Amino acid sequence: MKKILSFALCTILLSTSLLAQEKTEETKKKPQIDMSNRPNDHFLLQFGYAGWAGKPDSINTSGLSKSFNAYFMFDFPFKTNPKLSMAFGPGIATDHILFSKTNVGIKDNTPTFYFTDQSDTNHFKKTKLATAYLEAPIEFRFSADPLNGKGIKTAIGVKVGTLINAHTRNTKYSNSSNSVINDYTMKEASKRFFNKTRISGMARIGYGHFSLYGSYQFTTLLKDGSGPEVRPFSIGLTLSGL
Repeated sequence: MKKILSFALCTILLSTSLLAQEKTEETKKKPQIDMSNRPNDHFLLQFGYAGWAGKPDSINTSGLSKSFNAYFMFDFPFKTNPKLSMAFGPGIATDHILFSKTNVGIKDNTPTFYFTDQSDTNHFKKTKLATAYLEAPIEFRFSADPLNGKGIKTAIGVKVGTLINAHTRNTKYSNSSNSVINDYTMKEASKRFFNKTRISGMARIGYGHFSLYGSYQFTTLLKDGSGPEVRPFSIGLTLSGL
């Protein structure tokens, strides 16, 4: 009886050992997901509508103000879940705000940045205020199909930027009746009234290479006490690839 029990015990132990060894070998042979050729959405090109939150009614913006952004991002997938990743990289972001019959005093020798309504006197028919920032966005990304770059994609993050240019472009000097007096263009540039650093929040959602984006600037466009406390925002389309 003892011999039978001993034999049975040895058989159980041997079987357990063989099963454990087999599982270990299966684990070692489990194929790893090759992420080397994964589409990383390195390039982001954005085109959208730009506006100012908190803009007073006295500022006469008009037409379709636009935003153009371009970024080169480095994407790092999570080892535990390749559908998730973090991305960051440099880029350029520009806003082009349009005004009607308004003097945008970007170079006025005053302590305050004035937007003066000139509809009852001589004025430039079209005025554009353009700003450009060198930015560094940081995104937390989700991709439903990371190996092929298809499927639903979402991203949320922040952007930190520094102002590199601010200028106005004025065209078609006209009288109060809106008749052109002199068809010429005047450009003025100055960063004196603007915050040099801006911090924005952003989010994207889409499918494949196309997504809708939205961004909102947490910091004010102008320095404290230099003008209205407006905060730029934009919404539009993102094209991503590579």
